Amino acid sequence: MKLSTQAFITVLKVHQGLYEHSRGLIGHRLLLMPTLLLRTTGRKSGLTRTNALVYGRDGESYLVCGSNGGHDLPPAWALNMEADPDVELQVGVRRMAATARVLRPGDADYDRLFAICNKANRGQFAAYQKKTGRPLPVFAMTPR
Repeated sequence: MKLSTQAFITVLKVHQGLYEHSRGLIGHRLLLMPTLLLRTTGRKSGLTRTNALVYGRDGESYLVCGSNGGHDLPPAWALNMEADPDVELQVGVRRMAATARVLRPGDADYDRLFAICNKANRGQFAAYQKKTGRPLPVFAMTPR
């Protein structure tokens, strides 16, 4: 059974709410994919913004893809990270400060890191890339 876009968004919001309110006890693998909480600083507001995102791993780095579900506009969290790469990650109950760097097609390691993200998200990032002409960036976040 395929969910409507609105139903899917509702599921994601409930998932993030459970993850946040349980302080990470529930949510890391609730949707059967590894999920972290990314906290960025709003580039306009200066407020902390939190997003639950599927992630992959490359050594010590945590990887997320700025897909926005294949929409032509990037997700706000990606714009926030480009403006201020100092972020906080929460993986399960563990919280850590990290520094993000963005990789785009043509950058060394982009294809390999995109493949790691795509595998973690069961092929969805490749499907999202087909929906948009916007190249999907990969963010590698290294704990400090």
